[in-house]
Amino acid sequence: MRLTSAAFENGGSIPTTYTCEGANRSPPLTFHDVPSNAKSLALIVDDPDAPDPKAPKRTWVHWVLCNLPPNAHTLSEGGGDYPSVTEGKNDWDRIGYGGPCPPIGRHRYFFKLYALDTLLPDLEEPTKAGLERAMEGHVIAQTELVGTYEKQMGPGQEPDASRR
Repeated sequence: MRLTSAAFENGGSIPTTYTCEGANRSPPLTFHDVPSNAKSLALIVDDPDAPDPKAPKRTWVHWVLCNLPPNAHTLSEGGGDYPSVTEGKNDWDRIGYGGPCPPIGRHRYFFKLYALDTLLPDLEEPTKAGLERAMEGHVIAQTELVGTYEKQMGPGQEPDASRR
């Protein structure tokens, strides 16, 4: 199984439009070679470099999705393609995507796709930890795509917090 994006290459820089300095929309994603026995897909996007890549202290969760149809081959820019999808809470305590917004330095963002042997029960607004618990014993394949980002704003400037 592979995960790609038309917006950036694995290990490449995430374009500003998909960050807190831009439109803060999720990038387009394409899923390749999903196992034929998959019943659903799940996606977690997180940043293990928070708050400073030179001294990381925690992993910041940007997006949690589950119950994507296994025959989904794409997730368009901004998402919202599939009504069956459950979006969870990110670490801004909001539902949906929150784009890269690193306070300092260039951070790595891991887009992790999981193929599951089940359709997960209604998790309402799952956190990353809740989704990981629900996926235990059900992951039949997984892959990841990594992008990087460093803020373009000058020192002392902050983006509008409502756009994070």
